[in-house]
Amino acid sequence: MSHPPSPFRSAPALPVDTPGPAVGPTRPRVGDQTVLQGTALVTGASSGIGAAVARRLAAAGSWHLVLNGRDTTRLAHVAAQTSATVFPMSLTLPGAERQLAEFALGHVGRVDLLVACAGIGWAGDFRNMPLAAIDEVIDVDLVATMRLVRHLLPPMVEAGSGHVVIIGSLAGTVGVRGEAVYSGAKAALATFADALRYELRGTGVGISHVVPGVVDTPFFDRRGVPYRRSRPKPVPPERVADAVWCAISRGRDEVYVPGWLRLPARVRGAAPALYRRLAARFG
Repeated sequence: MSHPPSPFRSAPALPVDTPGPAVGPTRPRVGDQTVLQGTALVTGASSGIGAAVARRLAAAGSWHLVLNGRDTTRLAHVAAQTSATVFPMSLTLPGAERQLAEFALGHVGRVDLLVACAGIGWAGDFRNMPLAAIDEVIDVDLVATMRLVRHLLPPMVEAGSGHVVIIGSLAGTVGVRGEAVYSGAKAALATFADALRYELRGTGVGISHVVPGVVDTPFFDRRGVPYRRSRPKPVPPERVADAVWCAISRGRDEVYVPGWLRLPARVRGAAPALYRRLAARFG
């Protein structure tokens, strides 16, 4: 898949086994677009949003990539496209996030950017949801992300630079019928990102929350129920990857994809009773 040339000045791509430079991402100055470089760890990179993010960062030409995913074959394919180092492992396994952090830090010395894309879903009435499925969604979508951030954040703060991008969901902003646990996990991530941002102010470490709506990925097939609604229409994962790039290059706290999805979030915040009536009627 080809990408338009990056508007950012970039350095040559690093070989797979060459450690990335010990330089944190440079925050853009006002009116100036500056190179972002260093080591980026992307979870959920074997397909969908994570794979698109990996390709987008590779197109910038200035990142040494470490990719995580549970589909070994697909992850290897993405790595071949992006000259990345891979760590194939499901984040459902006990201690997986610790092993991933230790691998990334041990292999390249530091992580300058974390893009947490790993996530799973489950659709259906909550009263019929197996207890094991509840645990899996919460573990992958919420707990594993928090634990991975916990492992990688102290070195970023110590270095005085770094960026964490958390991939959320509109379901976590407004709640979606038939996705109670997924909505709850994504809502928790949104609040986690806000709280962490306040805590890290002045440390040089940025926190961004990217909030996509429906994305055209295998996510819906894997959750067991296809996407059947006419609106909103699915957007390609590359559009979310562009939003991630916007978040890290411009220091954006929160980016909705597409941008108009901020409107229902605002309606819910300003007039919750009206929003709930509309949501109950139109789903």
